[in-house]
Amino acid sequence: MMKIDPKQLKVAVLGGGPGSERDVSLASADAVVKALEGEVGKVSLVDVRDSGFLLPSDTDIAFNVIHGTYGEDGALQAEMESRGIAYTGAREVSSRLAFDKVESKKSFVKENVKTPLGETLSGPYEKPDSVHFPCVVKPPSEGSSVGVHIIKESDEWTEAVEDAAKYGASVLVEEYIKGKELTVGIVGDQVLPVIHIEPKSGFYDMKNKYPWLLADGGTDYHCPADLPAEVTKMVQSLAWRAHCALGVEVYSRVDLLLNDKNQAYVLELNTIPGMTKSSLLPKAAKEAGVTFSALCLKIIELSLIIHKDV
Repeated sequence: MMKIDPKQLKVAVLGGGPGSERDVSLASADAVVKALEGEVGKVSLVDVRDSGFLLPSDTDIAFNVIHGTYGEDGALQAEMESRGIAYTGAREVSSRLAFDKVESKKSFVKENVKTPLGETLSGPYEKPDSVHFPCVVKPPSEGSSVGVHIIKESDEWTEAVEDAAKYGASVLVEEYIKGKELTVGIVGDQVLPVIHIEPKSGFYDMKNKYPWLLADGGTDYHCPADLPAEVTKMVQSLAWRAHCALGVEVYSRVDLLLNDKNQAYVLELNTIPGMTKSSLLPKAAKEAGVTFSALCLKIIELSLIIHKDV
């Protein structure tokens, strides 16, 4: 139980950020503000554009829903630590690790967490002999599938890699795993039901994640995923092991692929998963009997525990 009465808490919800997921983050922030109204003593929205953002002077905890750059890469966490203010979610070190797909993949391999084979390339981006098609090219440090391309033929290589390279000094090339796109939310020590993500076309990119934000696209969500009980358990166990491998605090959402042989592969771990009306963590929590408001309060409770010395 939360030691402090939620009705006494002053919560600042941080949204926006300077990155490519700004609009989605603001939608998440708006949803969290609405969920916390009447549940806490005071809730306010803070639009963050850079490290110079101001918080209400009476803030007890900042609820971070800045996806991607600045909010999810450890920078905001470091800023909050320097200010001595408690914040929700993973701490600085685990945030940086999870946000870097190359370094997190190394941790997965070290801890025997199954993940697609991959290699990092720096420009110029001629295709090395080790890369075979189809393959996946992505920026090492972006979220919401920004800059991600599935390359099926050699003539698609240059354009895809150059686009992915816009987001950093290198690109990550992975083997292509054909299968069901799954995601598993984790809150504290609770592993939530598995969700099967079924895009109506292509893969789970920005237009399919946020059809309300972009004109085309769309996705069907199956929660819980229609999987045999033993496969569900295996997927949840793998997600938990990925969460632990990166030392992530409080909560996360783990994205996986399940091939036709029921072999699961961890793609990445999100430390600030979406909290919009179409987001996956709230869907899984609802299936587990946890309302959106209760989910937000639980995240605050768990975060206050790890920040008790702040």
